[in-house]
Amino acid sequence: MSNNKQSSVDKEFVPYKQALALKELGFDEPCFGFYLDNGLWVPSSSSNWGEDPLYPTNSDLLSGDVSAPLYQQAFRWFREKYGLAHNIHPITYDCYVVNQKDPSIDDIGDFNTYEEAELACLKKLIEIVKNK
Repeated sequence: MSNNKQSSVDKEFVPYKQALALKELGFDEPCFGFYLDNGLWVPSSSSNWGEDPLYPTNSDLLSGDVSAPLYQQAFRWFREKYGLAHNIHPITYDCYVVNQKDPSIDDIGDFNTYEEAELACLKKLIEIVKNK
């Protein structure tokens, strides 16, 4: 969702800007929702896909649209494709990115909420892969 307040369901999905970055990195997994080219989140089931998949991938969508993965999908994709994982301390919300191939740990910092830490970890993962 763009600047509008997110519903509790929408918070499960990676924000538009990060979803677009994931698409640019090659993320092409089936998703429960997608963003229109204006950043508006749409649940996949609300579309009339006909013979197209119910849960479209980026390659199924119009060129300006982008699939909206769940946070867990995005984190799994980074772990499986790049060997990059994240960890958030449940009390302090300290966020770490772990390179399982080195192995090395990058401390991202402490955050006020779990959701802030989760987004910071995702942004860091995107940055790491973009800079490879």
